[in-house]
Amino acid sequence: MALPTRVWTVGRLLVIAGSLAATYLVFAAIAVRVAVRARDVVVPDVLGVTVGEATARLGAQDLQMRVDTAERPSTEVASGRVLGQEPSAGTPSRRQRSVRVWLSSGPRVAYMPSLIGEAERAAAMRLSQEGIDQPLLAEIRSEEFSADQVVAQDPAAGRPAAEVRLLVSRGAGDASYVMPDLIGLGGDAAAAALRQQGFRVSFVAQQASSGLPPGLILRQTPAGGFQVQPGAAISLEVAR
Repeated sequence: MALPTRVWTVGRLLVIAGSLAATYLVFAAIAVRVAVRARDVVVPDVLGVTVGEATARLGAQDLQMRVDTAERPSTEVASGRVLGQEPSAGTPSRRQRSVRVWLSSGPRVAYMPSLIGEAERAAAMRLSQEGIDQPLLAEIRSEEFSADQVVAQDPAAGRPAAEVRLLVSRGAGDASYVMPDLIGLGGDAAAAALRQQGFRVSFVAQQASSGLPPGLILRQTPAGGFQVQPGAAISLEVAR
């Protein structure tokens, strides 16, 4: 065979071999991609369902479930149901991969601490630490308890505390008196008796009054029946 013919034949064989190799590589790449895609699944939504139902949903996609041991409180998801998942729903994942979930422990139940005898501020701080809302307060005045001391609570210590009521002492408070009616009494005698009780008494004016003995009380401030505090100022007007 002539040399040019041999060269042409070898070249054609090389072209054919190259074409076959390129075709093989293309189909191999397509096959690998198809195989990889065949192993991909979409993570289903398991939020709010029971552990059994979540296991079934994930198993249908050839996925495994890993339950977090620490439960978390929730007011929206019932106890024992799935509160969260990772990866989230709709995320692509390989088969046989694990999906981490954590469960709800339900609404947090706060229990009433013992607050009797504590100061109001300290009691409020303890309730806040327990996650209990601001308590409803009622007040009393008593010599038996110091000011701002908690003297009663509802519910009792150790009971669930959905709503808390506290009775707080405001101390004994200042003593008060009822002002007597002094009209018609002698001014000097009335003033002396009031001063012995710690009141500050002054005669602000004297009025001429025919037919009345001098020194008789005609007007007073405060008037009879009013509440007065110890040491209060009392003004008297007497006849002249």
